[in-house]
Amino acid sequence: MNGILLKFRWLAVALVLLLGATGAARADQTDPRLEALFEKLRIAEVFSIAHATEQQIWIIWHEAPEIPDVAETMEVGLQAMRESRYEDALHAFDRAVQLAPDFAEAWNKRATIHFLMGDYAASVVDVRKTLDLEPRHFGALSGLGLINLKLDRKADALAAFEAALEIHPYLPVRFEVDALREAVRGEKI
Repeated sequence: MNGILLKFRWLAVALVLLLGATGAARADQTDPRLEALFEKLRIAEVFSIAHATEQQIWIIWHEAPEIPDVAETMEVGLQAMRESRYEDALHAFDRAVQLAPDFAEAWNKRATIHFLMGDYAASVVDVRKTLDLEPRHFGALSGLGLINLKLDRKADALAAFEAALEIHPYLPVRFEVDALREAVRGEKI
C-alpha cells in the first residue's frame, strides 16, 4: 500500500496547485458553458485539448456567484492555502460556504483544506456536498480517491478514480489506476 500512496502523493500536490487557480468573472458550476466543455473533455483525442478544456472548466468553477463578499472570501482562502496557512484558509472557506451554500467550489476548497489538515472525515463530507452540487467534479472525485487511499480503502479509492476518469480521461491518475486495480484484485474483499 505504501507504494501506491507514494505514487499518488504527486497527485495530491498537483491537485492543491491546480485548485489554486481563480477566475475573474462570475458564474459557478451552473454555468451553461460547462455542458459543451465537459463533452469536449470526454471526447478529447489528445492531452493538449483535454488540458486546455480542463483549464476552462476550472476557471468557470472558480467564478464565484454574485453574492456579496464571496469572491473576496474565496481569494483570501486561496491565498492562505497557497501560503500553507491552513487554519486561515479553513476560516475563509467556512465563510464562503456560509455565504454561498450552493457554490460547489467553496465546498471543494474546504474539502481540500480538511484533507491537507488530516481531517479526512470532514473532507469526505465536503466532497460529497461538492458532488451533490456538481456531479462532474473530477477534482472532488480525485480527492475522494486520495482520501480513500489514506484510509487504506483501495477498492473505494479505485471506484472514485475510475469515476473521475469517466469524466476526464486524461487525469494523471490514469497512469496509476492499473496498479491499483491489481492491488484490489489481490485483496480479499
